Amino acid sequence: MFILLKILLFLFRPLVWILILFLIAALTKNEKRKKRCFRLGLVLLLIFTNPFIIRKSIGLYEMEPIPVSPTSKYNAGILLGGMVSYNRYDNAGYFNDADDRFIQTAILYKKGNINNIIVAAGNGYITENNFSEALFIKQRLIELGIDGNNIYTDTSSRNTLENAQYSKKIIDSLRIVGPYLLISSAMHLPRARLVFKKAGINADLFPCDFIGKHTGNNFFNDYILPQSTALNQWDNLIKEIVGIIAYRITGKG
Repeated sequence: MFILLKILLFLFRPLVWILILFLIAALTKNEKRKKRCFRLGLVLLLIFTNPFIIRKSIGLYEMEPIPVSPTSKYNAGILLGGMVSYNRYDNAGYFNDADDRFIQTAILYKKGNINNIIVAAGNGYITENNFSEALFIKQRLIELGIDGNNIYTDTSSRNTLENAQYSKKIIDSLRIVGPYLLISSAMHLPRARLVFKKAGINADLFPCDFIGKHTGNNFFNDYILPQSTALNQWDNLIKEIVGIIAYRITGKG
């Protein structure tokens, strides 16, 4: 099922649709079909690489900021993975664009809002490797001066559904009572909260890593100039929407 979902998400990538249309246009001998596929592929390419369209789309989907009061106290902050990428050539991990999750968690702990940190981040790669995102994150938190005895890791989960299931096991085994704070990207939390609630973890939400609010001061770059990064952002947005639909259909969220 894990591999099947990976394949399904690959087929939902806009770039795949565009390449298929251009490939049909290149191979077909029917001139009418050739022109139609080429034009449609070009239109889709312009739409899915436009920075304004994807920013607005994500902005409509993302959760709004939810401030945490200085006096708010949580027994555990549950930090969801996805902020570290693995490099198989040097067998090492590196923070990626979602690293605001890590930053905000460290700040919340340092400010005294959370007493313990549960890092729910196993290994979501199809190919086997020994890298553990949770252990990587734990080590970086320790390097910031956070007590390792207050950091618990889920190193087994491969996706958000398993994040919730293994986090529940950690909470139950250590008898960590609420309240809990679920920390993840603003685009990821709408899906994550469904499975965590289904798993029996009723947590407050702390969205971060806002993409839809990213704007600069260059009109041409922010609204007109096609950007390859927009394609990746569409992949992530579609992944979240498809995930919610799959949870609803299967009763997992």
